[in-house]
Amino acid sequence: QLQASGGGLVQAGGSLRLSCAASGRTFSNYGMGWFHQAPGKEREFVAGISWNGGIKNYADSVKGRFTISRDNAKNTVYLQMNSLKPEDTAVYYCAARAWAPRPLPNEYDYWGQGTLVTVSS
Repeated sequence: QLQASGGGLVQAGGSLRLSCAASGRTFSNYGMGWFHQAPGKEREFVAGISWNGGIKNYADSVKGRFTISRDNAKNTVYLQMNSLKPEDTAVYYCAARAWAPRPLPNEYDYWGQGTLVTVSS
């Protein structure tokens, strides 16, 4: 089970940190991904991290602004979002798959419920 939290309303240029807490499985065996989905649009890859944190991938649109990290002792993955833009407004989902992150939603086995991020201009 994955539980995402940390969303909210923030002004452009601001920051938020999303968290995704995992339970029920060996978290350290799983690569984790963050995706977002804006109204009327497809779910898109934002960032991913491998099981041990050694591999991190980012969408071009968030490189240099977002940072993904994980704490396997706490069974939690984080997404630090800085310099937020109105176009970052979306529901953010965390997802898990074995070992390494992948960019497509259908490559993930488990999903959290989503947390809404709204960036005002």
